[in-house]
Amino acid sequence: MKFLCLAYGSEKDWKALSKGEQDALLAQDEALRDRGALMAAVELAVTTVTAWDGTPVTTPEGFARSAAPLAGFAVIEADSVEHAAQLVADTPCARAKGAIEIRPIMQINDAQWTAIASRGSRRSPL
Repeated sequence: MKFLCLAYGSEKDWKALSKGEQDALLAQDEALRDRGALMAAVELAVTTVTAWDGTPVTTPEGFARSAAPLAGFAVIEADSVEHAAQLVADTPCARAKGAIEIRPIMQINDAQWTAIASRGSRRSPL
């Protein structure tokens, strides 16, 4: 099964960790990439689009409210949500006072996913 993992965390909490702690957590991100996970960090800038009456309206803020900003995302392969939780438990946002939101993916175009992942390096499959 594939899961969308939304990583929430603040730069302040990340910077509070020692260099050794940061390196250990980044190694877990690399382990997920080596398993074939699509991972990316995101900018703080966000635009939300709604078109409830058919007319697009944009707002310069997130739709969901959170104590920490969205920092990145991953699409990972796991046997269950419990397995996915184990895989992301030692990633930076999960350990540095952030959180990882795990959502099962109902449908994904696997052929397109494979093509995208094979184009780039392991560090940046986008």
